[in-house]
Parts: sequence; C-alpha cells; structure tokens
Amino acid sequence: MNTESKGVYIHIPFCKTICSYCDFCKVFYHEKWVYAYLECLKEEIEDVYNNEEIDTLYIGGGTPSSLAPKYLHKLFEILKIFNTKNLQEFTFECNLNDITKEMLEILKRNKVNRLSIGIQSFHSEKLKLMGRNHTFEDAKEKIKWCRELGFTNINIDFIYGFSFEEKKTLQKDLKQILSLKPNHISTYSLIVEEGTLLYLNKIGRMGEDQDAEAYKLICKILKKKGYTHYEVSNFALKGCESIHNLRYWKNLEYFGFGVSASGYIDKVRYTNTCSLSKYLKKEYTGEKELLTKKDIMDNHLMLGFRLTKGFNVKEFEKIYQIKLEEAYPIKPLLKNGDLKLKKGNIFINPDKLYIMNEILLKMI
Repeated sequence: MNTESKGVYIHIPFCKTICSYCDFCKVFYHEKWVYAYLECLKEEIEDVYNNEEIDTLYIGGGTPSSLAPKYLHKLFEILKIFNTKNLQEFTFECNLNDITKEMLEILKRNKVNRLSIGIQSFHSEKLKLMGRNHTFEDAKEKIKWCRELGFTNINIDFIYGFSFEEKKTLQKDLKQILSLKPNHISTYSLIVEEGTLLYLNKIGRMGEDQDAEAYKLICKILKKKGYTHYEVSNFALKGCESIHNLRYWKNLEYFGFGVSASGYIDKVRYTNTCSLSKYLKKEYTGEKELLTKKDIMDNHLMLGFRLTKGFNVKEFEKIYQIKLEEAYPIKPLLKNGDLKLKKGNIFINPDKLYIMNEILLKMI
C-alpha cells in the first residue's frame, strides 16, 4: 500500500424519518441495531485499517446526527483508531431537527470542524413532499448555535427541480439560504429515483429546459454573492471548498467503512454490502473491482471534469505515461468549444457544464 495520506468515509444508516426523495442506504433508528452496528463498524475498521495517515474524515448517512449522545461518544471512541495527527477536515452530516447544543458540544470536543446540514428548502410545499419538517426560524436558531460554539465551516444542502417550482420559488429559497451565511452550498437537481416515496407517489420534476435555466440562475446568483463554483454542484466561499470531496474528484484514495460505503484503495474500488442484516453478521464486503490502467485513467478524466478548473494535463501525462490527446479525442472538443485549455488545465466549457455527460460520452 502506498504511504500517501488517505481520506475516510463512514456511513451511519440510521434515520428518525425517511425523506421521500432519498435512495441512500438507510433504516429507521432502532437502539438495539445502533449498538450492534457500531460494534461491527469498529471490527471492520480494525480488520482493514493499518495506521495509514488520514487527512480527511467524513461521517455521512443516513443521518449521523440521529445518534443519541451515548452512541456519539461511542462512535468518536472508535474513530480514535485512526492516525489523524495531520487531519485537515472532519465533516459531520446533520439533520436540522436533530441539532441540539449538547450534540454540537460533543462534535466540537471531538474536533469536528465542518458541518453539512441537510436543509434542502424552506418552501412549504417542497418540504411537505420531501417529508421534512423545519422552518426558516428553526434554521436561523440552530445555525446561530453552531456559530456560537465555534463552527466556522458550514455547508447547506439545497434541492430544486420540482415540476411546480417557479423562478420566484427558487429565488426566495436561495435568498433565505444565503441569509444564513453558509460557507459552502451543495445544490442538487431533484432526481425521482425508482423505489422512493416520490416515485411511488408519481411526483414529477421539471423538464430539461426549465432545469437548465434553474441551474444557470443558481450559478449566477451564487457567483454574485461571492461563491466560487468549483464543482458541477458545489459552491464555496474562498478557502471553504470540501477537501474530502475533492479527494473523490481528484481520483485520490479513501477508505469507506460501514454498510453501503464505497472506497478506493490500491487500484481497487469497492462497495460494502447494502444489507444491514448481512453487515451485522460481519459480512461486510459487497463488490470489489481491480481497476486496469485504462479504468483509472477514465476515472481521472470523468471525475476531474466535474471540477470547473478541470485537471492538469502534464500531471495526467506524467502519471499515466501517455499523451492526453493520444488517449482521448480531445482535439475536436477543444475546437468546437466543448473543452477549454488554460494555464495547463483542461476543463469543460463553463457554459456547457450542464451537458457534461454528453461531452464525456464523446470521449469515453
């Protein structure tokens, strides 16, 4: 195994309520499962991890903030296994309704330095359809607590794209989110996944043209407010880009622990079992794939093009010992304006980020 620092993603699958749009691996919170799950999580980490240096930790879900204080303490005890002497970023996902001063104090004591809060919207009809129950006043109060306790890096998740959503709805939602002064905003166009409550209830999403206009409007508003559009769906104030997620987009290595967690170590991409019952029987492994050089190059390209700055051509060619133009048909895409080349970096034309997948298909 190489000695470069790694990231760690840990999945906590428990939720007090199930959001109608969510297709992530999750189950209703049940105390007997939580204790058993954390015991298995500890064993999985001890089996796989070998004191590699960790520079980013990300606790996601599910809803990590659903854990009762005693289980939060247990989780943080488990995390002491990791070599985090050079830890740069420690993110913890929160549901707004779960946030208490006690929980925030526990997170702060355990060196969490970034919060990701799933607000999604303040529009009453959207919230109802998503199965969420909070108000703008709730958010103002909870985020005030976060700031008072010293959390200076806060992300807010925002979902748009319902069929009934008008321009003024989107603008009002964004205005309220911006008034909370988040350091980072992750935006997601609604996807109605098969098997979700939205799908079963036949809730529609806006058409492609309307979605494209909404995306352009979001980019315009956030840019005007000082946010850098550094990844297709992510915007940050200066210096607040997600270091952990940049690992994914730069095709760097990370461990994934917990049910359904994915990782990328030593040229192997893997995903743990999505079955909680199997995980609790200590049958952790789901799928594993040993990547070829071509697979790794393709991933470097596809993930790198998610970043608005793209990736450095010389670095790519040094890593893979091949000219980029020999590996992929980039010349015609530079000529027609799909791709841009600037200061040694190749990237998708910002005006065409919305059709990124179509451009990638021309190359891979």
